[in-house]
Amino acid sequence: MNRLPLKENLKKYTGISSCPVRNVVARFSGKWSMLILCVLSENDATRFNEIGKAIPDISPKVLTDTLKSLEADGLISRKMYSEIPPKVEYSLTELGKSLMPHIESLIVWALDNFEAVSGTRIPGE
Repeated sequence: MNRLPLKENLKKYTGISSCPVRNVVARFSGKWSMLILCVLSENDATRFNEIGKAIPDISPKVLTDTLKSLEADGLISRKMYSEIPPKVEYSLTELGKSLMPHIESLIVWALDNFEAVSGTRIPGE
């Protein structure tokens, strides 16, 4: 791997429109986005209420907004069926599926290191 000098290497984060961390990773790394992607990765198609039950501490408004954002970014798809009552299902797109091995690696790391990371916090902070 070609390593740049530290000053040059850090410049990649300064470009507001060209930084991958700011413009790609930030889209799915929010508190709820990653959890929603994980729920969808465990099911072929999932209804809104099922996602809400899997993540009970997310409000319906935040769930709706996060689903819209993930759909706009091309990570999930929304399929509406013309039924009464309306039926809507969400699923991962191919792009979303390609992201999941990376998120799953992060989950494994989090499981392996949860005690060590949470044990370093000073109580009350």
